[in-house]
Amino acid sequence: MRRFAGVATRSMKLVVLLATAAPSVVEAQYFGRNKVQYQTFDFRVLSTQHYDLHYYPAESLATADAARMAERWYGRLSGIMRQNFNKKPLVFYADHPDFEQTNVIGGFIDQSTGGVTESLRDRVVMPFTGIYADNDHVLGHEMVHVFQYDIASAPTSGGYQGMSQLPLWLIEGMAEYLSVGRQDPHTAMWMRDAALRNDLPSIVKLTTDPRYFPYRYGQALWAYIGGKWGDQAVSDVYRASLRGGWDAALRRVIGISSDSLSKEWMSSLRSAYMPLMEGRTKPEDVGQTLIGNRKEPGEMYIAPALSPDGKWVAFFARRGLFTVDLFVADANTGKVLRKLTGPNADPHFDALSFISASGSWSPDARKMAFISFEQGDNRISIFDVKSRSRERSIAIKGVGRSTTPRGVPTAKRSRSAAWPAASATSICST
Repeated sequence: MRRFAGVATRSMKLVVLLATAAPSVVEAQYFGRNKVQYQTFDFRVLSTQHYDLHYYPAESLATADAARMAERWYGRLSGIMRQNFNKKPLVFYADHPDFEQTNVIGGFIDQSTGGVTESLRDRVVMPFTGIYADNDHVLGHEMVHVFQYDIASAPTSGGYQGMSQLPLWLIEGMAEYLSVGRQDPHTAMWMRDAALRNDLPSIVKLTTDPRYFPYRYGQALWAYIGGKWGDQAVSDVYRASLRGGWDAALRRVIGISSDSLSKEWMSSLRSAYMPLMEGRTKPEDVGQTLIGNRKEPGEMYIAPALSPDGKWVAFFARRGLFTVDLFVADANTGKVLRKLTGPNADPHFDALSFISASGSWSPDARKMAFISFEQGDNRISIFDVKSRSRERSIAIKGVGRSTTPRGVPTAKRSRSAAWPAASATSICST
């Protein structure tokens, strides 16, 4: 058996997602490029007790459900965070291609961005995915950021300056923990792998080494704190960190130093996961790397699709600096035979969908179907593999769209489809 090597780190900006050690600055436009806006959205406003939800008629049914989700998150988080507010704006888009056209955020948004919270007006901007569990997770994650900003803006807190001094794992890990919970199979997979490779980072290393993804490791650390000292300690440590920093907050709130906590946390992870690894065979012991160079920085190989006859494997890869393209390789030798297509090879494509999709072969292995972003829409493209020519393109209806705006509480039109520019600091979710 051969193993397909190379994974996307949850950078891809995230990898997750547009963040630095401070609340992230959404990237500026490259010289000579501009954000193309294919549509004008007729926004309306749906008001609830604590939010103003901005939406357009095509997504009215999903927005009504999101309103209930948002109020449910407010009930949960206001108790944990011990913070209340009156009205916050939430801006929803029917699907990701619509979201990428937003002018709430000035910089480019790629498909790895699940949502954005910006600080100046405490606005959440996000698309619907078509999967309510995913919508609920992203909304909950962004709601945590809203509470974080609201707490930081209080006169007695450290302000945005204090928040900007906190490590990214603290901010994003807290949002993941409070939106996903203590038991998360995705994070558990990361922790098991790190324990198996003897590469569990200390808190100092997690803070200073960008190789450790802050979402997953941060969630695991906060889960340990919440499990031992209670979720109230999560809120208290965050508040104290705004005023005096992480180390001082730990000593003050839970009476332990960062070094001691780090040792306890890593020991608990080893105790939890190492017994599960005993007697297991490592992938590299039964297979060999077929495609991918782990030592080449910036390269990414994901979403393999084996042809029905077993001769070829199609995969998405970033082998240069700019785009993710679709390649075909020999499934036995790993030799890359051709680049099938990509944004630079075909002017129709804005991007290929590679995060939650892979290519699909026809039964005779002559054709390939995959998802692309084109002129503000998701489309299914069907390619002839040998000639590398597109035979057909099919538009996909937006996943958050509804055909009729029925069953929605009374709403008013928003003042404009154009939004004030975002502030310099924006936290993004993946």
